[in-house]
Amino acid sequence: MTAFKTLSVAMLKGFVRDKATLFFTFLFPLMFLIIFGLLLRDAGEDRTKIALVGDGSVVSALRESGALEFESYDDENAAVRKVQDGDLPAALIVRGQRIDLRFAQSDQVRSATVVGIVNGFVDRANLAATGQPPTFTFTAEKVEDATLKPIQYLTPGILSWGVAVSAVFGSALTLVSWRRKQVLRRIRLAPISTTSVLSSRILVSAGVALVQGVTFIGVASLPVFGLRLSGAWWLAIPLLLLGTIAFFALGMLVGAFAKTEEAASAAANIVVLPMAFLSGTFFPVDQAPAWLQAVSKAFPLRHMNDGMLDVLVRGKGIEALAVPAAVLVGFSLVVGFLASRVFKWEE
Repeated sequence: MTAFKTLSVAMLKGFVRDKATLFFTFLFPLMFLIIFGLLLRDAGEDRTKIALVGDGSVVSALRESGALEFESYDDENAAVRKVQDGDLPAALIVRGQRIDLRFAQSDQVRSATVVGIVNGFVDRANLAATGQPPTFTFTAEKVEDATLKPIQYLTPGILSWGVAVSAVFGSALTLVSWRRKQVLRRIRLAPISTTSVLSSRILVSAGVALVQGVTFIGVASLPVFGLRLSGAWWLAIPLLLLGTIAFFALGMLVGAFAKTEEAASAAANIVVLPMAFLSGTFFPVDQAPAWLQAVSKAFPLRHMNDGMLDVLVRGKGIEALAVPAAVLVGFSLVVGFLASRVFKWEE
């Protein structure tokens, strides 16, 4: 226990004194949280603006609903030119009973939204003109709380990515640095077990992950962002710890092959950054091709993201931890075993 405590304190001091490590552990991922949080803070509140030529009952209904914002033009060609130039996603042209919608295929998200809205109001107007009551009724409602904001979907993913970066870089760079400076050789010759060395480093990484979680959630909960935790938010703690162990093992594997700190940093980036993009950290992968979604499920970060989203946002219970926890534990065992087989005490 004395060796374990001494090593843990030494590793913690080394972590705190390393300004670059502190930056990439806390400030770097927090920058993404703040930037995306500010950019998407008012997402969904702004109406899509389109060009309008003419007027009529459908346009009046659209104005009253507030679903779209219009920029009026007298000239049809001028309105279409605004769409062609990419300034507006669509142009609504009304000529008596004929309604044309010219949209930009290059702006698929907004143009598809506009097409759906206009088509719905035209169908409603046609039905009203027949004087017949509707055969079917349709309602649409979000399954999540209406107060949910984009920050609640950003925080779980970016927090998981921050934990992954910290664990992978921390273990890989520490291993390479200690090997080059002959620290590992001295530890091996000292009366200290390998278990004490690994467990002390994992303890420090786990503590850092918990501090990251508190920091990220604290910042995201500020009024400017407005994060609201679900009732089972505390279930994120075991996911943070399991994720830390999984990515620590991955960092050990990277550090076993790297010869220098620069090589370890580059290799860690090659592993973590693509994983972040393919795991839904910065944008959802639900609309990606099927093969890409299958690939993303092979990454532990994808399952950690999904688990964090379930417990922090969707309010799910402990059953939501089953798959993410199983994947993270399995990944830790497999990668940890591989790392132990190629581990080197000295160059």
